[in-house]
Amino acid sequence: MTELTADQARRAIVDHTRRLAESAVAAGPDAAVPTAPKWTTTDLVAHVGQTQNWVAEIIERRISDPTQLPAELAAPPAGPGEWQAWLSESAQRVANACSDDALDAPVFNASGDGRTGARFWLTTMVNEAVVHGVDAATAANRPADIEPAVAAALITNHFTMLTSPTWAMQRSESADAIRGTGQTLQWQATDTADDAGAWFVERQPDGATWQPATQPADVTVTGPAQSLLLTLTRRRPLTAGDATDITDITVQGDTDLAQHWLDNTAHASD
Repeated sequence: MTELTADQARRAIVDHTRRLAESAVAAGPDAAVPTAPKWTTTDLVAHVGQTQNWVAEIIERRISDPTQLPAELAAPPAGPGEWQAWLSESAQRVANACSDDALDAPVFNASGDGRTGARFWLTTMVNEAVVHGVDAATAANRPADIEPAVAAALITNHFTMLTSPTWAMQRSESADAIRGTGQTLQWQATDTADDAGAWFVERQPDGATWQPATQPADVTVTGPAQSLLLTLTRRRPLTAGDATDITDITVQGDTDLAQHWLDNTAHASD
């Protein structure tokens, strides 16, 4: 299983936020975001910067009580001319907040899993910068470029979130939809070492579970870690629907089972 070190995660937040800002400026303030159809690039920039500042405050203040979470969001800049500086500052602020000293401090963990709050938020902020960086690149008609180790770590985080206590409580319709009677899904990255990019999912009556393993499954989805991440986050199709949909994903077995999983695991901000 691939996990980023804290230093790798902090660098990824800053680097991918920079790429996001560059793509957003290139696309322009009113550009539609095809992979997030309800948003323009202005909405995208505001969401990422405000989230980074909000999370930074949680960690800086060591907030452990969810009733004390910040009630106000940072004001976004007036226009694209300020986007890069604003996002650079917000990314660096949240990266600095997730210092080594903060990683094991008592901080609220919104997923309710076994991670400390700062470690949860650190990975979440990598996810925000990377996935929304793809959104911005798509809006600017630029290619996405996610390092395999980063993509694999975010896939691990993705499955961790989908099987967390909070997901079952707050997204009960999704948690119920991905229950099953023993159906299995294998997701396998082709560009990571050994089993670092292997995720085996079981759908049981009491909920879905996953483990970092390679096993025979009802459906096996294989491809580069970046492609798997973008498929799991619905930034690209599972299969090539027509001549314009190019995918390097291979699906063996029950394609409908894999598609059902994707259709029922969307995050609220997708």
